[in-house]
Amino acid sequence: MNTWIKRIFFILVIAFLYVPILVLAVYSFTDASNIGEALRFSGHNYVTLFTTEDLTGMIIGTVILALVSAAIATILGTAGAIGAFYSRRRIAASMDAMNRIPVVNADVVTGFSLCILLVVVFGASKDSFFPLVAGHVTLCAPFVYLSVLPKLKQMDPSIYEAALDLGATPAAALFRIVIPQIVSGIVSGFALAITLSLDDYFIATYTKPATFDTISTYVVNATKGAQTNIKTALWALSTVIFAIVVIIVIAANIRSARQARTFSDTYRERAGI
Repeated sequence: MNTWIKRIFFILVIAFLYVPILVLAVYSFTDASNIGEALRFSGHNYVTLFTTEDLTGMIIGTVILALVSAAIATILGTAGAIGAFYSRRRIAASMDAMNRIPVVNADVVTGFSLCILLVVVFGASKDSFFPLVAGHVTLCAPFVYLSVLPKLKQMDPSIYEAALDLGATPAAALFRIVIPQIVSGIVSGFALAITLSLDDYFIATYTKPATFDTISTYVVNATKGAQTNIKTALWALSTVIFAIVVIIVIAANIRSARQARTFSDTYRERAGI
């Protein structure tokens, strides 16, 4: 009985998560203007998505923003994690505690406070992209920190000191010894930072220029009286994003499985099994 309850619960959770996305994907290939209307196959939503200048400009701008913000956040988050790992216990604990505040803080508070700090206090122009990039870096860097720090803790801390004893400079030991040991955490943090930047709405709302929209802000504004063809084209955009995520996850799982298989074969070969 418990097994059946677990299976039913699992099926309900999966259905709750993925059925709405599948329904949206199905309707993106129709000429329906609202979910629930009669289905008739059409690809005009995808034609509109990739031929409308406002939509393509918004997508390209959002991707560039995500890549730039994620790159800066990855550098800062990685540097912070390495600094905390090699610092004294009190300093490391303080850095860890300060890093957790932006993680648990509400995005609307972060966005509003950054807008006040950068625009009102420091006089940064709201028409520039500096407040927006700074806001996304502030959002993403703590998560990069949390992705890199566990990899540092798994690493033997003495190898850095051994490299210094063997004549390596601190910079050479960092880039040749430490960084290669934590590269998987850095990549994971970078990917997570891109996802967070693409998904953010509140911080972008308070810090973006008036003439610029991210995917999140554009979608929210499009649901408030936009043209029907634009609204349905966003169904196609959602489907494309979901398909890209699925492909990336499948590719990552296949790569991990191959690496595990290679490691297992190498171990058996060396052990003579």
